Amino acid sequence: MCYVYILKCSDNTLYTGWTVDIEKRLATHSSGKGAKYTRCRLPVTLVYFEKHPDKISTQKREYAIKQLSRTEKLKLINS
Repeated sequence: MCYVYILKCSDNTLYTGWTVDIEKRLATHSSGKGAKYTRCRLPVTLVYFEKHPDKISTQKREYAIKQLSRTEKLKLINS
């Protein structure tokens, strides 16, 4: 099982990523050892995630979410 997730950073920006272990990945981001983007925007909060059956569909969904505007991402988070 793979996951696409969205984090809300301390500066109110959104970060989208994917992982096979969402708890471990969130801990990595929170410790400052995650993506370069989130390192200087701590703390981060998990605000959205989706489960996917395989890596390929997960990466395609991650790309699709990254193409959304901030407003569209907020609608997705609030749905």
